[in-house]
Formats: sequence, C-alpha cells, structure tokens
Amino acid sequence: MKTTMSKDVYIFLSEFRYQLRKFLNFSETAARELGLTPQQHQLLLAIMGLPEKDFATPRELSERLQITHHACVGLIDRCEQLGFVTRRKNPEDGRSVLVEVTQKGKEILERLSEAHLEEINRIKFLKKFDVNE
Repeated sequence: MKTTMSKDVYIFLSEFRYQLRKFLNFSETAARELGLTPQQHQLLLAIMGLPEKDFATPRELSERLQITHHACVGLIDRCEQLGFVTRRKNPEDGRSVLVEVTQKGKEILERLSEAHLEEINRIKFLKKFDVNE
C-alpha cells in the first residue's frame, strides 16, 4: 500500500504534538508552583473562559474538562474547600447548581494566565502548514 502523506506532514504533526506536550508540561508545573493541581487550574479556567458568563453548571464543566460528572463534582468539592469556587442554586433549574470562581480563585487564575500567555508568545511554532498543498 502506497502512503499518500508526505514526510512534511509527519514532521508537522510530530512537531505539533511535541509543542502541545511541552506546553501542557509547562502548564502543569506552573499550576503546581502556585499550589494548585493541574485539574484545579483547568476548572477555574473553564469557568472563567465560558463565553458570556462567569459561572457554569457541573454538567458544563464535566464536558469542558472531558471528565465524568462524578469526577467533576469531586473536583468542585475540593476547589470549594480551598476557597477557589463557590456554589449557588441555579435559578433556572432547581436540580442543579452554578459554580463561580471566588476572588481568591480569580487572583491565582490571573497569575497563571499571565504566565501562560507569556509561554504562548515564547513558543516559536512551525510556519502555517496547509496539508492540502
């Protein structure tokens, strides 16, 4: 069977995965240095990063984090105990809650986000690659 992908495609995909892994490693280390687990950082970012609102339901968060609902609730519990998030009743659905980032959570997320933006700007990635060329 003849391959149709050029060597350049494999080089691009390999480099892309390498740069993603380096960024994720940076992100995990930066979170730990500020006393958060990578998952706690991701939870705070998922809430604050939702378009048009600064709160989320556990269902939305489990989808954004790609974890089970049960695991997400446990993560929310731990973040709430640490003072990073709060819960309030969902006025549109009495069966669910809304999760919001506290001032403490926002301050630590801002520090992490500044570091992440610096890292993104530092990364020199490959030239734009069009696999259809």
